[in-house]
Amino acid sequence: MAEVPVRWFPDTFLPLFGEAAVKTGILNPVLMFVLGVSLLMVVPNFFGWEGLKMANASETHKAHGSGRWFPGDKRELRKMVDLYIENAQPEPIEGRIVAAIAPHAGYLYSGKVAGFTFRAIKDNAQKVGVPETVVVLGFSHRGGFRGVALMDGDGIETPLGRAVLDKDAGETLASLSPSIFFNYGPHREEHSAENEIPFVQAALPDSKMVVALMGDHDPQTLDALVKALDVLSRKKRLLVVASTDMLHDPSYDLVSQTDAKTLEKLSAMDSDGLRKEWGYDKQIFCGIGPVVVAMKFAKEQGVKKGSVLYYRNSGDDFPESRGRWVVGYGSAVFAVDEKVKN
Repeated sequence: MAEVPVRWFPDTFLPLFGEAAVKTGILNPVLMFVLGVSLLMVVPNFFGWEGLKMANASETHKAHGSGRWFPGDKRELRKMVDLYIENAQPEPIEGRIVAAIAPHAGYLYSGKVAGFTFRAIKDNAQKVGVPETVVVLGFSHRGGFRGVALMDGDGIETPLGRAVLDKDAGETLASLSPSIFFNYGPHREEHSAENEIPFVQAALPDSKMVVALMGDHDPQTLDALVKALDVLSRKKRLLVVASTDMLHDPSYDLVSQTDAKTLEKLSAMDSDGLRKEWGYDKQIFCGIGPVVVAMKFAKEQGVKKGSVLYYRNSGDDFPESRGRWVVGYGSAVFAVDEKVKN
């Protein structure tokens, strides 16, 4: 069987097959064909990709959480979200909200708390102006990966309708760091960012979105995203929403006491203190990456303190969960006095 001329086999494959095998031409066309097909099949599946899609892919994704984390019926979901927002009565916020924190559990459990975040955002937008783009930061519950995966495509469909994705904003972020890229793979079946979308649709119907999942807690990844968001904020009026629940533990008292201390650090803008407190065995915020990024971005914008709006845990509303599994939910916003900033 004829040998393959060396020029047919790129040097980039040398580490895979060995220099001798490639440069002596012992690989034949049949073997090359089999290897090529195998790579095309294995690589996307290994990484959970359909392949890396570009930002200009014309596609509207379907919300996986519809009918699971929140109602799948449009009328029911609209009524639920509107009531959570309307019933919330947060203290008036001075300045412009540039970042916020909201929980992401099933709406029956955390929707009341999320309502405070998005009521504050809605009222603030009516007073100081609507954000052009809302960047929703979630994380992967199913497994880590390196960097920040942006949802590609044109939009995402929830029962409330189609939320438009801001391609231009996403491309700006992706152009600023190799740690930030378009990849829908991690978004499949992941609810942390997606659960915020119907609330954004209700509170800010005219804003576009960037939906991002953070795959690691590496300080370089966090700093790269903060810097990229800061650059983007000079091009667009931006709001960053960090999606996270708080401590998970069977003990109602432990969750209540720990969350109270965590919220104090949040108010004080002590992101370094929060990172030191956090651990895999003590997840004071399950979404610690999004929280730290939101707080550091807020500091870059000139925010001096955080405003905690509301707190509940599942043991408050469902006492039968105490001693079994209690989860904390916190609402907070970060607003900048633009007169001071300018």
